[in-house]
Amino acid sequence: MHDISQYQDFFINYLENQSIHKEPKNLYEPIEYILGLGGKRMRPVLTLMASEVFDTDYTMALPAAMAVEVFHNFSLVHDDIMDDAPLRRGQETVHEKWDLNTGILSGDAMLILAYQYFEQYEPVVFRDLAKLFSKTALEVCEGQQWDVDFEKRNDVTIPEYLKMIEYKTAVLVAAAMKMGAIVAKTTQKEADLIYDFGLNLGLAFQLQDDYLDAFGDPKTFGKQVGGDIIVNKKTYLYLKAREFSSTEKASELEKLFSLQLEDNTNKIATAKTIFNESGASKATQEAIEMYTFKAFETLEKMDINTEKKNILRKFGENLMGRKV
Repeated sequence: MHDISQYQDFFINYLENQSIHKEPKNLYEPIEYILGLGGKRMRPVLTLMASEVFDTDYTMALPAAMAVEVFHNFSLVHDDIMDDAPLRRGQETVHEKWDLNTGILSGDAMLILAYQYFEQYEPVVFRDLAKLFSKTALEVCEGQQWDVDFEKRNDVTIPEYLKMIEYKTAVLVAAAMKMGAIVAKTTQKEADLIYDFGLNLGLAFQLQDDYLDAFGDPKTFGKQVGGDIIVNKKTYLYLKAREFSSTEKASELEKLFSLQLEDNTNKIATAKTIFNESGASKATQEAIEMYTFKAFETLEKMDINTEKKNILRKFGENLMGRKV
């Protein structure tokens, strides 16, 4: 197997050799733009890694990895529209750089392009990849809808929130790994175990994203810090702060998360203070660690050698300590 940076390089080289220079340019240029903005390429890297975990050359998994990355970026384009987000990876979002209609249509095209990459596989592998992909894509939409619904509710529970981030984020991480296993034609048991590994890693990743949204460094995070607070998202931080706070402080937090303001500087600062003083920040960091270790426990059940387990463990440890 290779290390994580090598898999990133392999995938980027493959991505750069994909031709999306087509007409009409206002449909395809935004696709090239969002795919070219960088990022860690975590999901396609996991697809490549998973294929080699099960003794299949990573090159066989490149089309599946590309499908995962195109779908992930499609979801970002539409999420940014729904969130009215100005920045993605430190650059203008697609709907800001072009316009709303272009963002919607280019996103739609990306979903179709993602499916087309599966056509490079033999029928049985194509079927299994497409089946998993369809299930995952629908779950991502369900998670996104719950995310939107929760903005209008004051009674969201921790289990509801965890189910939402499982569907919105974690299932795609899990599916990315299982796709590598499908390409490698491993056993159903091993494919399911690596899916579970990815699912727990995905939950840890999203909780880390929630934390960084409030407490990340604007220079490294790449998105607008405090964005979740601005749009009143009931994140794990918020829910834990409400749970741990006095009735008075919980009321203050709920009122804060009902406001739509022009200048959000004080709102963000106040929310972060409550997150810290209530213990919600610490609880979120502990949850990130818990789900990461749950992923590591799954590794021990897998019938792969120690070296491969260590590579996957290192990936999880890097995610847990990330700043971007």
